[in-house]
Amino acid sequence: MRIFVTGGSGYLGRNLIRRLVADGYDVVALARSDASAQAVEMLGAMAARGDILDRQSLVTGMAGCAGLVHAAADTGHAIHEPDQHATNLNGTRNVFTAAREAGIGRAVHISTEAVLLSGKPLMDATEAQPYPARFAGSYSASKAAAEQMALGLSSPAMPIIAVRPRFVWGRDDTTALPQLIAAARSGKLAWIAGGTYLTSTTHIDNAVEGIVLALMHGKAGEAYFIADEERSTFRSFVSRLLEAAGVEAPDKTVPRMVVRAVVTIGSTIERLTSGAIAAPIGAQEYGTVGVEVTLNTDKARRELGYRPIISVNEGMLTVVPAV
Repeated sequence: MRIFVTGGSGYLGRNLIRRLVADGYDVVALARSDASAQAVEMLGAMAARGDILDRQSLVTGMAGCAGLVHAAADTGHAIHEPDQHATNLNGTRNVFTAAREAGIGRAVHISTEAVLLSGKPLMDATEAQPYPARFAGSYSASKAAAEQMALGLSSPAMPIIAVRPRFVWGRDDTTALPQLIAAARSGKLAWIAGGTYLTSTTHIDNAVEGIVLALMHGKAGEAYFIADEERSTFRSFVSRLLEAAGVEAPDKTVPRMVVRAVVTIGSTIERLTSGAIAAPIGAQEYGTVGVEVTLNTDKARRELGYRPIISVNEGMLTVVPAV
């Protein structure tokens, strides 16, 4: 099977390509730039120049492919994200309509637990939980719209499955860990209410395992949570992650009521200035890291045969010390 991947030069995409190539698949990865093309080719994929906002380049690149994994997205968590909705919603529409035109037979849309985030705790969430009436921020709103768009385009001719990992981490992390390291080193990282609330996480190997299983066994129009076996308090997990990277975790804590006030005031200022003045912590960020977010993976275990292939303890050994 030849599989087309968007977002192939990103953190999740790179590791997905490695796994697919190792499993014997031919992989074609969308590349917007020479640097992206070089990155995916070094992983063993063939680069197809194009953009998710250019449908014709997608149709051309997908020729001869039987499967698709759509991992490209604008993951910004700022309040003022003027292009995020266009990228995440319109880009998703282009990807799956192009896939239908190219004759692709099965597809996976990489979603996120953020489609359910409202700023309130999300405890042992299942896929049956409805989207919130009000989203935590632009990222949640745009990804929820994209997921609904993708699953709405699912058909017997081209089943589309959504995979929802949470807090992807591990080797080769170019997303969450660099931001945590920068915040810790600058003294800006503090534990909200002591950081004692629980969180689900997803090691990159477990995320990729879930995606591959969804591509093979996922039911059309369905979404699946993917996460590590273990749950931890947010503070203990992030502290272990920082320590694995050779960075000292902070002791500083901030009362929840203070953080909520900062979110409210900062978000208002950022919105009024169209992003010229950024909030210290926005509503999307708070909803993502400031409250409990735990996921129930029973559906993925039952329908996909999903089992985490690496533990949190083992995963910590894959984290490379920061320079």
